[in-house]
Amino acid sequence: MTIHACADLVQRGDPDRFAAVMAAPVPARQRLFPLYAWNLEVARVPWVTQEPLIAEMRLQWWRDVVENAASGAAQAHEVAGPLHQVIRDCDLPLDVMDRLIVARRADIGTEPFADQGALDAYLEDTGAGLMWLAARAMGAAAAAEETVRGYGWASGLASYLTAVPDLIARGRTPLVDTSPDGIARLAREGRARIRQAQSQRHAVPAAVAPALLAGWQAAAILTEAANDPAAVLQGRLGMSEFSRRGRLLWQATTGRW
Repeated sequence: MTIHACADLVQRGDPDRFAAVMAAPVPARQRLFPLYAWNLEVARVPWVTQEPLIAEMRLQWWRDVVENAASGAAQAHEVAGPLHQVIRDCDLPLDVMDRLIVARRADIGTEPFADQGALDAYLEDTGAGLMWLAARAMGAAAAAEETVRGYGWASGLASYLTAVPDLIARGRTPLVDTSPDGIARLAREGRARIRQAQSQRHAVPAAVAPALLAGWQAAAILTEAANDPAAVLQGRLGMSEFSRRGRLLWQATTGRW
């Protein structure tokens, strides 16, 4: 599969992240599109079959794809080849990729999260993990991990909150506490993590900025959720198209987040 094909997959399945990558320099796109295409394929697994065993088998297959990156084996899927190239070129941490895949087991079936800690861990392994992988693809060193992960967790939470109505419609119980206070408290936690990450911005080199573009809407969405928790359950979260474009352009131009 070519980079262009990976980009087409992301454009169709994850348009917000596609817009973020297209706002990044061309060299960054070569590394981010295969990574985001892989994430999209993994995230889809629990939703393309009603058979839990089949979903488990497909997730295990992706674990094998990642594990075999060094040898280039298990390239039966069109995303595997470009993904393996990025893994090898950027020395991506396979344990982080494996935890992201395993975390998607929570999306199989209709069992709710056991507690808030379980939801927090899910966001850590998915949203925070993916942003750290993207940052590593952009050359981030270990010193930036805590900052990037904090921003990634909040970004993942913002995306998750916008998906809540759809998850409920699919028979899931996405939130541990659906009371207005519970939703507002969760959103405020996300905002606090963004502020903490911003206070440590110096730890993230400018070259890593394209990896953080995926979170360009997070602060606005989390602020809206904190101020109007009902918007989460009613599916009213989200920036206007004008605000979206303006915010993405500002972040891409200034490198600030």
